[in-house]
Amino acid sequence: MPVLHNRVSNQALKARMLAETEPRTTVSFYKYCRIDEPQALRDVLYLAFTPLAVFGRIYIAGEGINAQISVPQSRFEQFRTTLYQAHPAFDGLRLNVALEDDGKSFWVLRMKVRDRIVADGIVDATFDPSDVGGYLRAEEVNALVDDPGAVFVDMRNHYEYEVGHFDNALEVPSDTFREQLPMAVEMLETSRDKKIVMYCTGGIRCEKASAYLRHHGFPHVYHVEGGIIEYTRRARELGLPVRFSGKNFVFDERLGERITDDVLAHCHQCGASCDTHTNCRNAGCHLLFIQCPACAEKYQGCCSPECAQELDLPADEQKARRAGREAEMKIFNKSRHRPLRMRIPGKEA
Repeated sequence: MPVLHNRVSNQALKARMLAETEPRTTVSFYKYCRIDEPQALRDVLYLAFTPLAVFGRIYIAGEGINAQISVPQSRFEQFRTTLYQAHPAFDGLRLNVALEDDGKSFWVLRMKVRDRIVADGIVDATFDPSDVGGYLRAEEVNALVDDPGAVFVDMRNHYEYEVGHFDNALEVPSDTFREQLPMAVEMLETSRDKKIVMYCTGGIRCEKASAYLRHHGFPHVYHVEGGIIEYTRRARELGLPVRFSGKNFVFDERLGERITDDVLAHCHQCGASCDTHTNCRNAGCHLLFIQCPACAEKYQGCCSPECAQELDLPADEQKARRAGREAEMKIFNKSRHRPLRMRIPGKEA
């Protein structure tokens, strides 16, 4: 029986990846489609992708597939052919190639079967995720940005919106996609007659959100095809103005792709202009927050003096503290409802 999961430590795998000399291509893709046997498809793809040295995260569910991966450039075409042949619905699906890419984002292949490829909290059996809004390409997006009859809706989390968004886009202020969906319906209630343009990183969330709005009776719903990644690629390719400002947050070690030179956010500790996300270096915290270089030096890459002090403790004491800390009682997390508790004179970080 072949091994269908990784048995090597993350540390060793990361070292192997960093020692590679061949360039890699980072790519994301998704497809909403019916998959009758998700576990069987997962195992087939795992066995096919492992020899190709595909690294990253792939989620498979009865409703489709969602992936963020990297693959050696010499094996990219073989990977694409293998993917397209794995399921009839995968043939020709769009692959979003990273805009900024050093190929060092992933070092292991993790493939999981889930109930949904995006956790949406929808329990309505009459909801049809395939009844989506109209797709918009970059040139069509630009035509609508300044249209007073259009409303752009950002379907990403608050920490993604903070560092970059389309001009005048509406933020749906929530921590999770499942919270956003009903909130978006409520916030857009007075805009039912307008053109609703939804967008996200690579298209997967805004596509489902467009179906959710249509399910709730919104007549003019659209979404940006391929999300920010495809929009930016095509706008640059066609020489169009890029109307997305700032950074596009990505869920790998890069934590962001620069789209324009605009810096929209501020350091969460001192308030300086900055849009660099980082995770607190204290292993018992790992809060995702924005930190400028000066504060990174001052607090040793930590989110607070308390975390910096804990980082200085002997390793065994740090481990003991982490073991005794209940996850739900953590002081720090990435929630907009429980932000950094630091206090800077004259400011609240």
